[in-house]
Amino acid sequence: MNEHVREPQPLGARQAAPSQLIKGAVDDWEVVVGMEIHAQVQSKSKLFSGASTTFGGEPNNHVSLVDAAMPGMLPVINAVCVEQAVRTGLGLKAQINRVSRFDRKNYFYPDLPQGYQISQYAHPIVGEGEVIVDMADGSELVVGIERLHLEQDAGKLLHDQHPTKTYVDLNRSGVALMEIVSKPDLRSSEEAKAYLTKMRTILRYLGTSDADMEKGNLRADINVSVRRPGEPLGTRCEIKNVNSIRFAGQAIEYEARRQIGILEDGGTIDQETRLFDAKNGETRSMRSKEEAHDYRYFPDPDLLPLVLDDAMVEEIRASLPELPDEKRTRYIEAMGLSPYDASVLVADAEAADYFEKVSTGRDAKLAANWVINELFGRLNKESVAIENSPVNTAQLGGILDLLTEKVISGKIAKDVFEIVWSEGGDPARIVEDRGMKQVTDTGAIAAAVDEVIAANPDKASQAKEKPNLAGWFVGQVMKATGGKANPQAVQTLVREKLGIE
Repeated sequence: MNEHVREPQPLGARQAAPSQLIKGAVDDWEVVVGMEIHAQVQSKSKLFSGASTTFGGEPNNHVSLVDAAMPGMLPVINAVCVEQAVRTGLGLKAQINRVSRFDRKNYFYPDLPQGYQISQYAHPIVGEGEVIVDMADGSELVVGIERLHLEQDAGKLLHDQHPTKTYVDLNRSGVALMEIVSKPDLRSSEEAKAYLTKMRTILRYLGTSDADMEKGNLRADINVSVRRPGEPLGTRCEIKNVNSIRFAGQAIEYEARRQIGILEDGGTIDQETRLFDAKNGETRSMRSKEEAHDYRYFPDPDLLPLVLDDAMVEEIRASLPELPDEKRTRYIEAMGLSPYDASVLVADAEAADYFEKVSTGRDAKLAANWVINELFGRLNKESVAIENSPVNTAQLGGILDLLTEKVISGKIAKDVFEIVWSEGGDPARIVEDRGMKQVTDTGAIAAAVDEVIAANPDKASQAKEKPNLAGWFVGQVMKATGGKANPQAVQTLVREKLGIE
């Protein structure tokens, strides 16, 4: 739970700026945000039972006797879930606690058969860490991680199956969750969205959660408070179970302005748990905010303390993949990409892998330009995931090879890309069979230039005084040659024949 107990320290990469303040009717206000991210652990079975975690099964079809809390059934911890939590902690550059403990968090809900949740409270498996978030303006934001602990998920209530009854699906009950608690270091909805996006990316790189928000595998509880700049932290409200990055931003904006309105009218903020109504774009009260003592935490008597040895932790550390920050640095320093292009490419592990394959043995900047602008642009336009791209890495690499070898021009390359996207095929064969090779014969190009100049004597006579007309002639020659003429050769010959220095 994010208790907002620490006054945030100034961050080296980001200082609070006037643009981050919200203007109320009376004063300027600073919004303070902390986040609790609940990420479903990537595992085949649940945290304390062997029941399947497969999404989309028939209701109550993936439920063991442990999940259903049958008498005498005892939990047995899933070692894979423990390893995934350690792996995530290492990816967050966090302290791995060699001894942690599971506690019972007591509360009653219809979708929690035990009447308590097995979680970690005083002794989590992962301690403090940090995440570096790249903002749109090029600045960096360092967000502190308070802790990561393991806990079991509850089931799901279905309210739309019957007009007067609520049904309970326990398929999700007992599924392992990692709750990743940030420090209250976020100062705007944009920072919160960027942080949530970065966390999703890291989890996917690590392979510890698919972080699919549509399936509910990544959810966020968002703590929001406001204060006048320089004042102590205000009373926070928690917005529960936000399952969209866009909704997270909207919820923070609404909640901050709601609190500002209350304070400027002379009221006080009640600490409470709220829900975000996406349809109306507003938060509404759910219940008063519980504190730790309300849950009556105590060590789970059925589970011994979890003890990790150094060898296990180091083995997991050695198996970590190259993470987004390191990959981005390599793209900039070793490949010469711009910070913006590098950030776009590393934002998704599948996209980065695609780029790596296309750029191998080729000009990295050219590859990045085509992957980002042509491929990503088309994928986004048609809502196609990169793993389902009609143009594979070998095909796009083939187009770039033809372009680099000057077999085709940039315009023709785009035409070939369109053909491959729509029809498939080998780019080299397409160019050969359809006569799409670039014209590099200077004699043929010169003849085309002469024809265009002869057809436009008035413009040709003005060219010396108006050198920009050379561009018009180049365009006419390219049009006359069906875009097949080598653009550099055309430009050189046009300027030469028009007498433009």
